[in-house]
Amino acid sequence: MQTLQNTSAVAEFILLGFNSLQRWQAFLFFTFFLLAYALTITTNATIIATVWKDSRLHTPMYFFLSKFSFMEMWYTTVTVPKMLSSFMVERTTISVWGCIIQFYVFFCLGTTECMFLGVMAYDRYIAICYPLRYSTLMNKKVCTRLAVGSWVSGFIGHLPLTISTTQFFFCGPNKINHFFCDLAPVLNLSCTDTSVSEMIFFTFAWVIILCSFLLTMVSYCYIISTICRMPSTTGRQRAFSTCASHLTVVTIFYSSVTFMYVRPTVRYTFQADKVVSVFYCVITPLLNPVIYNLRNKEVKEALRRVLCSRKKSELEEGCTH
Repeated sequence: MQTLQNTSAVAEFILLGFNSLQRWQAFLFFTFFLLAYALTITTNATIIATVWKDSRLHTPMYFFLSKFSFMEMWYTTVTVPKMLSSFMVERTTISVWGCIIQFYVFFCLGTTECMFLGVMAYDRYIAICYPLRYSTLMNKKVCTRLAVGSWVSGFIGHLPLTISTTQFFFCGPNKINHFFCDLAPVLNLSCTDTSVSEMIFFTFAWVIILCSFLLTMVSYCYIISTICRMPSTTGRQRAFSTCASHLTVVTIFYSSVTFMYVRPTVRYTFQADKVVSVFYCVITPLLNPVIYNLRNKEVKEALRRVLCSRKKSELEEGCTH
């Protein structure tokens, strides 16, 4: 079997990004995206370190939240650095194989996020509906298997589509009207029939998005039913507060993903899609730590304890010197 480079006239793609922006607008966008990316990495890394350092957060809920934060760091790193480079140079290029790898990793992480959102909904379902059996049903082995299963299913699921993409023939033009190698712009440049790949992708997208969304919604139907039967108003408020953040993230994520990928490619408008892509590639990973963790009282108290203990150790070290 011939490799993609041997069968394609195009060796690299040009990412157009936001080339229509004026110079001062480009500077503002670069500053905003750079700041957003730095904050995303910093906040998610802080959450991971806090959960790891504070033993009070060694529970299934925070185990999944830390893994979710780790995934979010990589999810935004796949696309944003390349986008930032497009503001600094006149022409941003990416090899054909680099484009396929970026495409593969991006969608694998997106699928993994769907899985994690479903798993976290299931965790809240067990915690609220079966509180006495929670520690038994969601023990360390079960949590590890669910987390590993989410990663493995995400990275294996997209192999058929990626393999079919390597068989495309790109004869030109080679300009991708996007800031990363998304599905529709890449298919748009192929000189070969892409109907099979489109069918594979949309079937997979429907199955993954629909199944993970249904799992989440079914879990919350049981959760809401259980909460409504609680006799204590305080108990109901506390139970709802633990679910509100997750529901917010679910709403934001599935709204943007459904708009982008659960529709025929003939309806794609690349300019509008770039705006939506910015939302789930840049804005959502930035908001998730705030929505999920930094508004959480337990996380804030744990972060305060970690910072205080670190400051105390630094003072003690300074005194010894």
